[in-house]
Amino acid sequence: MAQGARPARPKQQRQTSSGSSARSGNPAKRYGGVAGPVRPATVADWIGGARLRTLPLAVAPVLLGTGAAVVASSNGAFHWVRALLALAVAVCLQVGVNYANDYSDGIRGTDAHRVGPSRLTGSGRAKPRHVLVVALAFFALAAVAGLVLVVVTQLWWLLLVGAAAIVAAWFYTGGKRPYGYLGLGEVFVFVFFGLVATAGTTLVQVGWVNTESWLSGVAIGLMACAVLMVNNLRDLAPDKAAGKRTLAVRIGDRASRAVFCVFLLLPFVIAGFFAVLYPAALLTLFVLLLALPACLITVTAGSSRELVLALKLTSFAALAFGLLLGAAFAL
Repeated sequence: MAQGARPARPKQQRQTSSGSSARSGNPAKRYGGVAGPVRPATVADWIGGARLRTLPLAVAPVLLGTGAAVVASSNGAFHWVRALLALAVAVCLQVGVNYANDYSDGIRGTDAHRVGPSRLTGSGRAKPRHVLVVALAFFALAAVAGLVLVVVTQLWWLLLVGAAAIVAAWFYTGGKRPYGYLGLGEVFVFVFFGLVATAGTTLVQVGWVNTESWLSGVAIGLMACAVLMVNNLRDLAPDKAAGKRTLAVRIGDRASRAVFCVFLLLPFVIAGFFAVLYPAALLTLFVLLLALPACLITVTAGSSRELVLALKLTSFAALAFGLLLGAAFAL
């Protein structure tokens, strides 16, 4: 899933620690004043730009969708090649979103407000066009894997769904009025990294979508929203100063912490419902060993470092939830 979007920074002068001023904007274009010369991006920097901690949000819905496909199939089997292609679509789309966010935020000059890890474009370590090329390359890989799935399944209308996913991924932070800056980011991750990814994985394997797929898609979509919420909660103050209207900014600090807990814990209610038909679904309660500390940290956190830890716990909780509930369906 995508993190760390920054809105356009106002064009104004700001003071350095020495009292001199430097114009705000993309640090990649500033080599004097506070920005200073920067080293070129290393392989580790590029890997960091992929934001690997978000990849569980791409893997979990595929696990759930595949488990639901086993339930829906007549012989209790699944198409592992199609499952892998669905995984390739989800992962490449997630990485593409992350690099696209890096590019869009960087050229706007808004990453100067960051309190988290610096980005490739905003830090000046990579040229904006290079980051853009990498983002488009991952979108292209997602499109190729999706096209193969469409050809194999003959579900040609899925081309429209795939195109919508890529367009939504780009305009999350790209374009003149990115909807991620308007408090609608949670809608994107819920729909595409929850419902679409889970139901789509089931659909390409068995040709239809069952209740298990839809409801588990809701559950993992809520967890993806929790990841985005705690990320934006970490950046609430700088986002507010920059005029970025995330959901966290709109509802405020205290409400954001409460909503995060709702997003993260409600999926366990859904898992409890499934436990009536699939007793192994009760194993998802072990994921509370990750989710409850994440909630406690988020509610009491007083620093960005604590919120980053909560983000990591939430991401791993989503992966474990997807693995255990998907296995409960399949076994």
